[in-house]
Amino acid sequence: MHPIERALLSVTDKTGLAEFARALSAEFRVELISTGGTARLLREAGLPVREVSEVTGFPEMLGGRVKTMHPRITGGILAIRSNPEHLEALAEHGIAPIDLVVVNLYAFEQTAARPGVTFQELIENIDIGGPTMIRSAAKNFEDVAVVTDPADYPRLLEEMRAQQGSLTRDTRLQLAQRAFARTANYDRAIANTLCPPEALGETLDLRAPRRLWLRYGENSHQAACLYASGEGGIAGARQLQGKELSYNNLVDLDAAWQLIQEFEGPAAAILKHTNPCGAAEQETLLQAWSKALECDPVSAFGGIVAFNRQVDAATAEEAAKLFLECIAAPGYSPEALERLSRKKDLRLLEVSDAPAGVVVKSISGGYLVQSVDQPTLDPDQVKAVTARAPGEEEIAALEFAWKVVKHVKSNAIVYARRGQTVGIGAGQMSRVDAARFGALKALLPLAGTVAASDAFFPFPDGLEEIARHRATAVIQPGGSKRDQEVIAAADRLGLAMVFTGLRHFRH
Repeated sequence: MHPIERALLSVTDKTGLAEFARALSAEFRVELISTGGTARLLREAGLPVREVSEVTGFPEMLGGRVKTMHPRITGGILAIRSNPEHLEALAEHGIAPIDLVVVNLYAFEQTAARPGVTFQELIENIDIGGPTMIRSAAKNFEDVAVVTDPADYPRLLEEMRAQQGSLTRDTRLQLAQRAFARTANYDRAIANTLCPPEALGETLDLRAPRRLWLRYGENSHQAACLYASGEGGIAGARQLQGKELSYNNLVDLDAAWQLIQEFEGPAAAILKHTNPCGAAEQETLLQAWSKALECDPVSAFGGIVAFNRQVDAATAEEAAKLFLECIAAPGYSPEALERLSRKKDLRLLEVSDAPAGVVVKSISGGYLVQSVDQPTLDPDQVKAVTARAPGEEEIAALEFAWKVVKHVKSNAIVYARRGQTVGIGAGQMSRVDAARFGALKALLPLAGTVAASDAFFPFPDGLEEIARHRATAVIQPGGSKRDQEVIAAADRLGLAMVFTGLRHFRH
């Protein structure tokens, strides 16, 4: 280790820089070299600083595009201190070694996210000298430390105080690793902005910063983290109170949030293990909560809840009567927060919308990627296939049931009335069993309900099971080789049935 004698500072994010530079100069007698606005900030802070142009003998030019790319800078960074030829070259050309590089980059990502940004603005916010200095210093980490994050300043000063003005090799290596990751992410952001990748392109590029360490994964022996690709959705939600979120909480919350986005009116959904145990859309949020809970109050115990409206005091008061793990909503009234805050362990999440993106699942040896199952029911494609067409009330109930069954694990059958689930048969190996278990789970009367099936009925027996519980109408994709047998069975049983031409498997 050798003490840091000379530092180059050129940053966009100037957080804490003056204090850091003051400690370098006052405590360790480090010579400060800087550029433009960074040099001006340091001078205004009363610190001695040399402009890069003074070191290179060349002024900034081309509107600031060229300032640090010069042998007196890159040579000072890249020279290997243990290599005599490198040291001779420095001496011959009067180049002083640079031991510390403090650089962060033009804010390209923030510029790209700004509404109305022009293409020329994007081009001018592509940093050239910054990545060059960062990569040079990271490559030569054996002799040079590179700092790209202001959050590192305090711990580096603490180490320098303990190491007589030096930084250990382990620290320099860690800084270099983070620096290479930063420039890689920066280049990727530029490439993805100027040439957006196809949703299902030739290469899958998964990059997302870690947002949260989780205590464990699905089970206590599995390690887990949350990585967030943006600010919206469950991954970008703001936790307002409660215990730390678990892996399983986040999976269930995402399933609940996706389901609740199906509804335009006030709606509530209660989930356990990614399957709804109750969902409702009503005139008020309180009514939606009450109707959702009616479907299966036993399974709702310890459940995950999502609302598509700000939670009001009355809804919070009723929800607080049940033990729940988490609630996700776009917001909460002050009175609702006050009531729910009495349940200290209850996790409250404030969630905003997120772009649709793609669905990614890992399998052994690779990944499966698909577009999001977004299509809603198209009335023009829905057709009645039975002798009796569904009535107005049945149509409303069928549309509601179809929105819910999309979010139930296959094979799935949902019994419902207008705006309320009545019985949910989820994840069965046969469709007739899904119909049977949906009825078995129903605590409310099934007579007069409708049923939704996420895929076609391969045989009439599923319909026969539904009719046995006195449902009156069915919605399903159709497309089975035995569709005519199934339609004939529906007519024989007095069921109205419609085909959507759209399947909603959920594995």
